Amino acid sequence: MELSGQEPVMDGLGETALWALYHRSLAARDPACGLADPKALELVQALDHPFRRRFGTDNRGWVRGMAVRARCYDRQVRVFLARHPRGTVVCLGEGLETQFWRVDNGTVQWLGVELAEPAALRRRFLPDTDRRRTVTCSLVDERWMREVDASDGVLILAQGVLMYLPWDRVRALVEACAARFPGAGLVFDTPPAWFTADTVQSRFRYPARYRPPPMPWGMTPARLRELRTCPGVAAASQVPVPRGTGLWWGRLVPAVDRVPVLRSYGPLFVTRLLFQPEPAPAGPPPPKHS
Repeated sequence: MELSGQEPVMDGLGETALWALYHRSLAARDPACGLADPKALELVQALDHPFRRRFGTDNRGWVRGMAVRARCYDRQVRVFLARHPRGTVVCLGEGLETQFWRVDNGTVQWLGVELAEPAALRRRFLPDTDRRRTVTCSLVDERWMREVDASDGVLILAQGVLMYLPWDRVRALVEACAARFPGAGLVFDTPPAWFTADTVQSRFRYPARYRPPPMPWGMTPARLRELRTCPGVAAASQVPVPRGTGLWWGRLVPAVDRVPVLRSYGPLFVTRLLFQPEPAPAGPPPPKHS
């Protein structure tokens, strides 16, 4: 992934990281979006990439949606850190996400998981530190799990990534995490099934020259029920998204979010899984009475 000189040539999934970063930086410039993200602004300035030409400028709806998604994830992390100040947050497919700088409490341990080229780009512009580092491997490769310190609690995030995997691999990942990190949580988002079908059939058209990669699946009530039956999953529920700005994200989306039968048709479905805790060790047998 080359980001200097001529326009870089990269695979679709690699470009999604740049797309997300760009829209998050635009949200950070708009006070109405309620997203303070100076590190995203700094990173966009540092990268030699034709953001405006590649992704366009008339993206207000997408920018507001990106702000809502980022704020939703930030809220989940802050709730976790309130209970586990020294806990570990794992970001699967972290890309160029700058969430660490928005939620850092000074003690959290942060682990990103990325493929080789995006990981190298991240380390170049966001070098690892003693509390924040990147592991190079696929998110479905269980090697990253060996790098996680679970002694003070674990929260796993998969922001804007699981919809690019086949459903059977998503389910396998959930089951592996539940077995490896009992008592932990996993938060991820997906578009609705009607949207992902458009990307698979190449019906979706985004402004400017960007085209998102195909998304094999989207959230449905049936998928949510299936997640609840995965071994080791104690609960699976939808996370309410924060209110955004504008008619769509400020009024229509929150209204849809409040109606259970409509939730899976909205533009952003955030799911929270809680894994079953380890069983308590058996205590000593009760004393025998004569």
